[in-house]
Amino acid sequence: MTESIALRRLIHQGIASRKLETPEQVVKKLGAMQAQDYHQALWAIGTRLPSATVSEIERSIEDRKILLTWPMRGTIHFVLSEDARWMLKLTASRILAQSKRRQEQLGLDERTIERSRRIFHDALQGDKRISRPVLMQLLEDEGIGTANQRGYHLLWYLSQTAFICQGPREGKQQTFVLLDEWVPRGKELPMDEALASLAESYYGGHGPATVHDFAWWAGITLADARRGVEAVKSRLVSEKANGAEYWSSESETAGAAPNVTSVYLLPGFDEYLLGYKDRGAVLREEYAPRITPGNNGIFMPTIVIDGQVVGLWKRTVKKKGIDIELNLFEPLDERKPDILVAAERYCRFMELPLVSITFE
Repeated sequence: MTESIALRRLIHQGIASRKLETPEQVVKKLGAMQAQDYHQALWAIGTRLPSATVSEIERSIEDRKILLTWPMRGTIHFVLSEDARWMLKLTASRILAQSKRRQEQLGLDERTIERSRRIFHDALQGDKRISRPVLMQLLEDEGIGTANQRGYHLLWYLSQTAFICQGPREGKQQTFVLLDEWVPRGKELPMDEALASLAESYYGGHGPATVHDFAWWAGITLADARRGVEAVKSRLVSEKANGAEYWSSESETAGAAPNVTSVYLLPGFDEYLLGYKDRGAVLREEYAPRITPGNNGIFMPTIVIDGQVVGLWKRTVKKKGIDIELNLFEPLDERKPDILVAAERYCRFMELPLVSITFE
């Protein structure tokens, strides 16, 4: 049953099926997509499309179809631009309450936060986008210190409260924009409808998964997660496995499964791992420490074969193209030709040639 769960998640997540055609369709299907590492997050979208390029994903950001903000668990995600407000309204209050102690440690009282809000509003109004270093300097110029994570926390807090969000990159720099100007016609949903919408998106793009998985992913209480499932369970399929109840989308479950016995080079922080509280269906316990070395919260890019995480990969971008290094956890010589195909696909996404591929 564990193998079946893994293979079906490849399909539901769009990794194996690749039926979607645009970046916004991918983000909509999964509800939200983890994005701590910007370039890895672009590939997370690209790997679920048949022939996307990095330029295409960034064009969707520029066209205001998808954006980066901090909805789930207070961590940065890609979301549909029109969904940003209701997602933040649903999830942010719990995270903000948990962050009060950190705000006190940083000396960020309500007056300082409100001053920062006014400074950012005056600088950004008129549909402007400003890079993070420039915003930090604006605060410093007004006597608001940004060292020791104070500046980052202010950006995070004002994003959590749906005041700002990230805009398109300028070179390697993050930019920020006023959310109300960047997406003036975003959706507003009452809580029950928001929970239902989030549950349906989650199980449509992550199933089979448990209610504990959903609660963890969304950063909501287990009681609220159950309310969301209850509201849409007529459109979900339930099954028991390993003593737990798993839910998935009825539409995704119907029909014959495509061939998923393939090789995928997935990015770090991909939803295939981070979309679940329990990752045992796709990751063996003895391999888990290698995915997050030092248990530092940094998830490495993974090699997935037949639904299972079996290694790590790393890319180095050079002027002439890309070097790719692979570290398999076990001998799989017979799959190396498939791994080469996956590496070439990644390089096409990056619009650069594959210069070399090495196995450690």
